[in-house]
Amino acid sequence: MKRIFRRRFFASQSDNLKSKIQSRKWAGLFTIVVALTVCGARADAQQAGKIFRIGFLDTGTAPGSAVLVEPFRQEMRKLGWIEGKNMTIEYRFAEQKTERLPELAADLVRLKVDLIVTQGTPAALAAKSATTTIPIVMASGGDPVGAGLVASLARPGGNVTGLSSLGELNTKRLEILKDAVPKLGRVGLLRRSGGGIADELQIKELRPAAQALKLKLEEIETQPDPRGLESAFQTARQKQVNAIMMIPTRPFLAERKRIVELSGKHQLPAIYPQKEFVDEGGLMSYGADYDDLYRRAAVYVDKILKGAKPADLPVQQATKFEFVINLKAAKQIGLTIPVDLLARANKVIK
Repeated sequence: MKRIFRRRFFASQSDNLKSKIQSRKWAGLFTIVVALTVCGARADAQQAGKIFRIGFLDTGTAPGSAVLVEPFRQEMRKLGWIEGKNMTIEYRFAEQKTERLPELAADLVRLKVDLIVTQGTPAALAAKSATTTIPIVMASGGDPVGAGLVASLARPGGNVTGLSSLGELNTKRLEILKDAVPKLGRVGLLRRSGGGIADELQIKELRPAAQALKLKLEEIETQPDPRGLESAFQTARQKQVNAIMMIPTRPFLAERKRIVELSGKHQLPAIYPQKEFVDEGGLMSYGADYDDLYRRAAVYVDKILKGAKPADLPVQQATKFEFVINLKAAKQIGLTIPVDLLARANKVIK
């Protein structure tokens, strides 16, 4: 009996000891879980209280870019990003001098911004050269694959993603110009001197397109300033071009009023890459809806600031396009726009 009692006693003691050890294990595990939860909550609180710094790198000027920046800011506000409260924007404008972009990009990197938004391929290239770690969102650009910005549209593979406004739009503009101008034979193509790889990619696409349409493309290099543009249009007349188009660049956009005036002065039909040219009295424009592009860029910025990686976000392409015709401008140069072309326009100014 004593032996049985002792066995039961020690067994009971052993069970009690195991129970205590198990309880301590659960208590320790509970403490760890609570600690991790508290730490996570603190981290979330710190993240919520952080003021993110967004760099904005642009080839153009502040006044000239306002029409593009505002849709971006509006969409950011809709997504809950309030300037001065949980984010700030550091603007850097190259003032039409692309050679300044590397310096401006490096400045944003030194400021340790959380993300860089770029306008145009040259700005995106400068930002990518300046950093391989800070996320970069292209608000617009031509061919990011051809420019070496991303590995592919579906899988960017680095720190760059965003929106592409499609270089192929130049071909579409050329087609519209041929439909609008009877017996069109020679087209003057304005391109900025020293435009770099971004311009070359677009011209590479345009040359075979012109040949397919049986058009002679006269490339006219110019600086986007009063003297350069006046000289460019004189050259266009000497080359006996029947119409004008241009490689889309911010410097040309900034000089849109002067370009439109010169087109009218020389009685040359012209198609422009953005509706802002038509707002200044230009004949026609066909291009991506930049308001839409910049709003979609804000959506990508929002995702990245919340933890998404640029490498996992495919480069999106423009989905909304605007074709605007100004009949007042057509009348001034004695051009009759075909009815079927008018029917294709999103907007006709009478």
